[in-house]
Amino acid sequence: METPTFPDPDVRLARLAAAVGLPAEWPPTEEFLDGLQRRTGLHVHDLMLVADLPLPETAWLFDETAGASSSLVSRSLALPADGRRLLRARARSLTAPAGTLAPWQPRPYERYPEGFGSLLLRMLALRNLNWSGTAKAMCLMSGVCKAASTIGAVGRGAKPLDAEMLDGFAATLGVPVAVLAGLTGVPHPSADGREPAPEVADTAGLIREIRHLTSDQERGLTAYADELGTD
Repeated sequence: METPTFPDPDVRLARLAAAVGLPAEWPPTEEFLDGLQRRTGLHVHDLMLVADLPLPETAWLFDETAGASSSLVSRSLALPADGRRLLRARARSLTAPAGTLAPWQPRPYERYPEGFGSLLLRMLALRNLNWSGTAKAMCLMSGVCKAASTIGAVGRGAKPLDAEMLDGFAATLGVPVAVLAGLTGVPHPSADGREPAPEVADTAGLIREIRHLTSDQERGLTAYADELGTD
């Protein structure tokens, strides 16, 4: 399978805009990015990565021992809609204590060449998901179960993106697979704009909402999800 070429930022944004029926703008205005965020489901920081725009330093502050655990992801997926709403509200109410977060320092193996695989992995790094965390969340949320090393190989360009991997990344990011198919140019047999299932979309939102929390706070949310599941 031939790996799609990695176009310039203006082309990448134009592809996303075309995928959701928006006229392209370059350079992108704040209003354009806001509209693209609403229609694609990607966060504005994801779009800034697509456009090679600098992100605020606070976007890269994490407790690297935290991130969405498989326990929290699985519990979120199993909750009814009201439970997921309460869990996300609890997550949004939390703030990491001062001094507990530090700037993300990518390891040598996380320094990727340009490409769509690396772009998607950097979006997930913005959610405090490393290769292992991505592999676990992806398996639970999409049924696409790959080794952490395979996730890394996609970032390095050693494994090309295909329709199956697009399904996995789309679910983990909480966006329609058509959005990623339009961005990457990877053919997908069902890239018809179908939205993620509600439990998948809510869990993807939760993953993003806890990105700046500590491991202790993440464990507390998992315990809260257990409580919600027994109500």
